[in-house]
Amino acid sequence: MAPYVTALIMIKPMKKQLALLCVTLLFAACKDKQTTSNTVNNPFAAIQDALTQTLDSIYQQGAIVGFSVAVINKDTTLFNEGFGFSNVATKTAYTKHTIQNIGSVSKTFIGIALLKAQELGHLKLYDPINTYLPFKVVNPNHPEVPITIHQLATHTSSIRDTDLYGKSYIMLDKEHADDVMIMEYFNEPETSVSLPTYLENILSVQGNWYEPEVYADYPPGSKFDYSNVAAALAAVVLEGASRMSFKDFTKQYIFKPLNMDDTGWSNSDIDVSKRSKVYKVKDTLIADYRLITYPDGGLITSTTSLSTYFSELMKGYLGEGTILTKESYQEFYKKQLVASHFEDGELSGNTGIFLDYSTHGIGHNGGDPGIVTFMYFNPETGIGNILFVNTDFDYDDQVLETFKAAWTTLNNYQTKFK
Repeated sequence: MAPYVTALIMIKPMKKQLALLCVTLLFAACKDKQTTSNTVNNPFAAIQDALTQTLDSIYQQGAIVGFSVAVINKDTTLFNEGFGFSNVATKTAYTKHTIQNIGSVSKTFIGIALLKAQELGHLKLYDPINTYLPFKVVNPNHPEVPITIHQLATHTSSIRDTDLYGKSYIMLDKEHADDVMIMEYFNEPETSVSLPTYLENILSVQGNWYEPEVYADYPPGSKFDYSNVAAALAAVVLEGASRMSFKDFTKQYIFKPLNMDDTGWSNSDIDVSKRSKVYKVKDTLIADYRLITYPDGGLITSTTSLSTYFSELMKGYLGEGTILTKESYQEFYKKQLVASHFEDGELSGNTGIFLDYSTHGIGHNGGDPGIVTFMYFNPETGIGNILFVNTDFDYDDQVLETFKAAWTTLNNYQTKFK
């Protein structure tokens, strides 16, 4: 993408609401760096070296502990590099192979999984969710209107995130809690329950944690309201329809075909030694945590591995994908909403199946305590960017400015890789 006035979606630590902050992202130029790569074998060597130097100078601003970036087209990864540290205490470098949780970018995997399940005959997107759930989910304000899978996947289900969403955050290491920052909504390990139990407690009117505010006054299907709880529920629907765990389904139909070997939904699935620590600010480590609602934001991966997935999505956009049929990809990318779905009545954005259309391009972003991730491609240039950060936005304005500088730099370099 060429430099332009864009919108940066700010994700709060608990991912409750997405607020739109309009900003002008400025490109910071850097001095040319002498190319040491073989430009005959690699025509982009000089561009890659210059981009490395620019991003390193951005890192030297000092606010972000560590980050990794990738520039991708449908055929290959054009650039992939890490900067800073994944662990300050051990001076472990943040590299292109470092892994971290990626927040709501994870939701795109729910979308792909639902469409694969539809291909396999397990479900249809417009099926009522109660066909596949072990408990009933009905908006008591509109009990006559069934909630569908499609509504979950387009954030129009009338299911809303409330403060109860904080019950999803579980500390992994209670014994060393004195040495780290514990977010106020983090919960002790013994409070954890299974994902279906968590959702039943929140969404069933007989649930232990049920509050009427979890359902909107308007009927299902009528309004857009971004919901993490609804996204996690879509994964449980898939489990009921496919008779496979969501973890196993995504591993079989997405991770394995794409050779995403360093990707998983929990520490038991990945090499923990490669996982980044996450930070509130540069000198404050956040306690290790996981999400009960892991499908909505708990995927752990690297920019290297996610680049393979993103190239596949870009192929799918062009009708060349391999893990879904051409028809499924068309549904994935189809703009699903109309102006009346939005509060202001203006169709300023849209959504595919757990997919975001924005001024950044097509993709998704994610945020959780200590992490921010962006994954978007420009359909005009055919090039996409990925950016992982292991430092929180909300406690140091310089982190946000550094993030913006890195993202703007990636956008400006897209045309150079053509």
